Amino acid sequence: MEALPYLKEIQLRRDLVESFDIYPFSIPAIKELNSLELGKHVTIFVGENGSGKSTLLEAIAVGLGFNAEGGSKNFNFGTRNTHSDLYNYLRLSKSYKRYRDGFFLRAESFYNVATHIDELDEVSYEFGFSKENPPPPPIKNTYGGKSLHKQSHGESFLALMLERFGGRGLYILDEPEAALSPTRQLVVLSRMHQLVNDNSQFIMATHSPILMAYPGAKIYQIDTSGINPIEYKDTEHYQITKAFINNPEPMLKELFSD
Repeated sequence: MEALPYLKEIQLRRDLVESFDIYPFSIPAIKELNSLELGKHVTIFVGENGSGKSTLLEAIAVGLGFNAEGGSKNFNFGTRNTHSDLYNYLRLSKSYKRYRDGFFLRAESFYNVATHIDELDEVSYEFGFSKENPPPPPIKNTYGGKSLHKQSHGESFLALMLERFGGRGLYILDEPEAALSPTRQLVVLSRMHQLVNDNSQFIMATHSPILMAYPGAKIYQIDTSGINPIEYKDTEHYQITKAFINNPEPMLKELFSD
């Protein structure tokens, strides 16, 4: 039997939902959700702002045991409890084989993850450590040896991908392109390929036509009709980006017209 994907399918336990008029079940994509099959290596959710991509991704991550604001399963902190209880209504079908590594990257709260790492590293001999019983190595060592707060936003994202992600993992990424230039997004694509070749699975929500171009990715469009599979070149992100780059003048003229 094949281990991948580690997470094979998600199902909404509709029988437990008291009302589809209440958030988050009132979100059209969630309201129409029954079951969703995930790709062997890469699954990508695309859609407009507010379509429910992040809500769904958060529920998957929390349902798997990750911290709602991001991080690994060992992270247990919260600056504000804003995540929905959608995860309680999801049935997650997993592979027989467990992943070795895992991480939930949430772009909007990655600052909080970086702060938590620094706080954990601020242990001292006051907490029972001594020369004979030294503290464990700093957590930042697994992120390149430098505090994430002492790197630019983009550099810290890359440090996570290049240094922290170790392979044979399940990586859930919510808009990882937020701090990355196009060149750095290409670096992320290359790193994803390395990790996929090392038996990893990615589940991602993105607006980036570069990242969603990953070969063989299963892409789902999230909109008012629900969650439906879509081909890369049929996505609005690809079509608008291509049209603008190939001939920007007509679009600019339309946008700037009185």
